[in-house]
Amino acid sequence: MSRRRWAATAASLLAAGALVLANPLAPEAAAEDSSLFVYRVAAASPAAAQRLFTDGYDVLENRTGNDLFVLGDAATAARLRAAGFRPIVSEKLAAMGGAAPSTRLVPDAAAPTVAAIDETYFGGYRTVRAQHAHLDQVAADHPDLATVVDYGDSYLKTRNAATGYDLKAICLTKRASGDCALTPDAPKPRFLFMTQIHAREIVTGDIAWRFIDHLATGYGSDAAVTALLDSTEVWVVPIANPDGVDVVQQGGTRPYLQRKNLNTSAGGNCANPPTSSNQGGVDLNRNSGTHWNTAGTSSNPCAQTYPGARADSEPETVAIERLFRQLFADQRGPADTDAAPVTTRGAMITMHSYAGMNLYPWGWSTRNSPNEAGLQAIAQRMSTLNGYRNGQPGDILYNAAGGTDDWTYGELGIASFTIEAASCNSFTPAYSCTTQDFNRNLPVLMYVAGIAGAPYRTS
Repeated sequence: MSRRRWAATAASLLAAGALVLANPLAPEAAAEDSSLFVYRVAAASPAAAQRLFTDGYDVLENRTGNDLFVLGDAATAARLRAAGFRPIVSEKLAAMGGAAPSTRLVPDAAAPTVAAIDETYFGGYRTVRAQHAHLDQVAADHPDLATVVDYGDSYLKTRNAATGYDLKAICLTKRASGDCALTPDAPKPRFLFMTQIHAREIVTGDIAWRFIDHLATGYGSDAAVTALLDSTEVWVVPIANPDGVDVVQQGGTRPYLQRKNLNTSAGGNCANPPTSSNQGGVDLNRNSGTHWNTAGTSSNPCAQTYPGARADSEPETVAIERLFRQLFADQRGPADTDAAPVTTRGAMITMHSYAGMNLYPWGWSTRNSPNEAGLQAIAQRMSTLNGYRNGQPGDILYNAAGGTDDWTYGELGIASFTIEAASCNSFTPAYSCTTQDFNRNLPVLMYVAGIAGAPYRTS
């Protein structure tokens, strides 16, 4: 989609009541964002890191020593220098290839030219349409193993049924009575793996696709897969933010680096097309209600870490939290100091990119959770399998409140983790990188799924 057409699209959606990204940039302003860099910026203290968030910089999910990484153009570097930081270029983002895919942002858009399941962008990454078609195909091919669940609607779909997407998950297990039902008293323990809550972290959705195929095709021939699906329900949400992914996949050779959903009701005169540090929407990984808006956020609606007008304000957040409550019993008390019992069932991983880390709660604070010993032991085992660093976000990355794994641990007590895939040490890696990332993290996914019956006891 051209930048000119993007502006026209935004106008048509505004008229229809389906707000996307308001107030498009002039063409010359959009062009300034065509050369993007990852800048390495010293931020030795939590206060320095929070200053980057508060001031609206696009702080990436990566850290080396005391240095954080900020995405932006030459103007971003100038702003950083004026603010007293010393940005150093770490990476220049390369152009990416691929045919223009379908879109739900434009109700009357041209019909796609390829079958849904074959649709890709940026050299192989799967579109929302392809991911959803893949779930349906796996369920059709393996009816004894797979069940697709529509667990809600994206923001745009709640505003206009002709736009936006369903929110979809797949349950994989050797089906028996009571399996894959939306009730927390299931006969089998459950593990849930979710990806692309941050739309632009494109390698993660492909890992979900491959994990689904590994389980569905491996049952009966791979002993580890067979044992897992005989004993456990594995749930996968491959795209938790489909509206945002639709924006990313329209970016041509220069990805639209949309991180957030497409709720622009907070205003802010945000850029359209979205730029690396100026875009509408709500950061869904800052929107959950566990210590919402207390760390790692910005009050600027155009900033990447804008947490929304209130906790749990977004339909995507409400839907994924409802799904978790339907799948997992509440096994922890209400206080931050209440530990989940050793008998707790259930585990989850949410995948981001690109720091090469295994993270566990709390993210809102450097304070240890009451299940620190168990969570740390699991994370250390994860690190022996994928080679990543492990720890609490505030210790090895930065504090961030309102994240999914803080909510699932805090509200339900289940063992909860974030994997930051290494993505070949690139924010927008070539599609060929996904094989390396999948192979590196498959043992971790199998391990955490395998201990879902009693993670704190078996860690």
